[in-house]
Amino acid sequence: MPEQPPYLRIADVLRERIDNQEWTPGDRLPSRGELSAQYGVGDNVIRRAQELLISRGILEGRAGSGTYVAEPRERVRIVRATYREQAGGSPFRSDMAALGKRGTWESRTEAKVPVPADIAARLGIAEGDLGVRTAYEFLADSKPVQLSTSWEPYALTAGTLVVLPEGGPHAGAGVVSRMAEIGITVSHAVERPEPRAATTEEATLLGIQRGSLVTHIRRTYYSDEGQPVETADIVVPAALCEIVYEVPVNS
Repeated sequence: MPEQPPYLRIADVLRERIDNQEWTPGDRLPSRGELSAQYGVGDNVIRRAQELLISRGILEGRAGSGTYVAEPRERVRIVRATYREQAGGSPFRSDMAALGKRGTWESRTEAKVPVPADIAARLGIAEGDLGVRTAYEFLADSKPVQLSTSWEPYALTAGTLVVLPEGGPHAGAGVVSRMAEIGITVSHAVERPEPRAATTEEATLLGIQRGSLVTHIRRTYYSDEGQPVETADIVVPAALCEIVYEVPVNS
């Protein structure tokens, strides 16, 4: 059997000390230098061990302060199912209500933004065409649990009451309901989830360590004519959220 990497061995030791309540939630761990001396390993081994435990929600890093034992935090259950949005209201808010939490979000929208090449390809338009970009931060009891950046073709909604996803009389109604207001029927969505490390900006917004594991979901909504009407990049931190897919079965 291959020997266990040093950082995994140190992570196991640190977790055992936490399980034995040598350190309890809110306690600050010794510095990396102190832990390096205790275990006879380099600072980099300690750093990787701590980052692993941070990604699992056992530790948390505080900029300029150190590393602490994380307060217990229930993983949020996020359900992915297109038909739930068609029923009306916010699926995210419903998910949070089922957990006894208050689901809210903050957003900022920019209209007439030149669309980058990768987004243009997903929307079936030309690079540089104008789009409506909306950045979301989803909160459970005021704590961030999910990020999303949404793009819609500006030409599709320009001059209508639904041009701004979070503005006007249909603010916050969701893609399916908003498109219905302008005569477009959204028939399905395609999602492509993949794991990756959080960027610095994502980690800051979500309150997690840079490089922590997240699930990046590329979602695109299509009309019944096969036209892409919206695409989004959704970022969900693995340590804070459980993603569940509900698949309807036709009887």
